[in-house]
Amino acid sequence: MKPAAVFLDRDGVLNRALVVNRRPGAPLTLEEFEVLPVRPELERLRAAGYALVVVTNQPDVARGRVTRETIEAMHADLAAALPLDEIRVCYHDQADGCTCRKPAPGMLLTPPIYDVARSVMVGDRWRDVEAGKRAGCCATILLDYAYDEPLPREPDVRVASLAEAVDWILSNLCRA
Repeated sequence: MKPAAVFLDRDGVLNRALVVNRRPGAPLTLEEFEVLPVRPELERLRAAGYALVVVTNQPDVARGRVTRETIEAMHADLAAALPLDEIRVCYHDQADGCTCRKPAPGMLLTPPIYDVARSVMVGDRWRDVEAGKRAGCCATILLDYAYDEPLPREPDVRVASLAEAVDWILSNLCRA
């Protein structure tokens, strides 16, 4: 049987997002990259048998605002600090029309394939919710930071922190 995963957005979930005028942005330098203290929450998910898979859009590479090497260095820091199984990245911009950029479900469905019907998508933006729904995740969880952006489709659950998301996941295990 394939394992279930908790798919985790990066910016705003695992590292601090740069919020200006209630709009989130990604860090562009290693100095701006701050891993949040979420290791205990991720260890709880891992102990419950979930694979922990980061799925992150990083279009600033395509836009020339940050290098791929800088993003990879950030991910090395993230992997050293947190018990992650994989980090999946889309470096494309919206105009590229790829199938991996959220809200498309490509990053969630790329091999190795997890049991998506028992998996959960956790993110802080509408693209995360939509990607989880399109992939067929059993639940989508929004870390609701009251950003100033539309939310075209409601998540299954709204919470204020990753700790609350983990509590919900562990008490509402998805069943295939």
